[in-house]
Amino acid sequence: MSQNRSTRPIQSLERGLVLLEAVADAGRPVSLADLTPVLGLDRSSVFRLANTLRLRGFLIQLPESKQYALGSTIWRLANRLAFGNALVELAREPVNSLAGQTGETTHLAIRVNREAVLIDHRLTKRAVGVAGGAGRSVPLHCTGVGRALLADCDHEHLIGLLGDAPLARFTRRTITRLDDLADECRRVRERGFAIDDEEHDDGVRCVAAPVRDAGGQIVAAMGISAPVARLARDRLPAVGKTVMAAAADLGERLGYAAPRRGKRTAPKALAPRRSSRRRRCR
Repeated sequence: MSQNRSTRPIQSLERGLVLLEAVADAGRPVSLADLTPVLGLDRSSVFRLANTLRLRGFLIQLPESKQYALGSTIWRLANRLAFGNALVELAREPVNSLAGQTGETTHLAIRVNREAVLIDHRLTKRAVGVAGGAGRSVPLHCTGVGRALLADCDHEHLIGLLGDAPLARFTRRTITRLDDLADECRRVRERGFAIDDEEHDDGVRCVAAPVRDAGGQIVAAMGISAPVARLARDRLPAVGKTVMAAAADLGERLGYAAPRRGKRTAPKALAPRRSSRRRRCR
């Protein structure tokens, strides 16, 4: 009996989802009078549900007719899903290549709010390795892919994204101060790749690099994870170059043209784009 209670759906949430599906299925703006019989509720209850969805951006209310239609949040989520699916397809060869060259578990990740979400992976074929899994979320501040996604962020941007409270600790090596994370982001920009040195999981090191789109913005990260016994610190620069090359390959497929090498007036990752606008953390 207790198991049935624990799996019983939350009624108000279920009703809200039914309402959302009804608006989507209608294919046109709908009124409260249209929605009331679908839910079997009184008009005021349907209004409260629709208004909550409106406040969250899932619905909009047309000013003249007061009818409801799908809002920007729906389209934003749908576009993110479509982009993720397209990115996985575009990244297939670079991800396979990186996995083949390193022999280690390989990840492709995007940022969703305050986390990095793994959208594709290749598991190592070695007897001992690091697990992976598409759909898994990991922190931004203490993982390789997370720091690669944050590479363009300065201290101010990090506060806006993560807040100013101490960051969560996962191991004794995890950095928990925002100042330290800002320094890490600067180092990622300078060398071109991020390192997680047993900061999220004991006994695991990760190397990742940012993937940029045609506008030069970071839209994803590619990286590898391996046991520290196989990924010694003195191998990190060489592995970093391999990871950067795979990330650059994917970036080129997205239309990114890396700045030409020339006078080293600034670190490579900070070299000016053709556009006068600066890259920004987003």
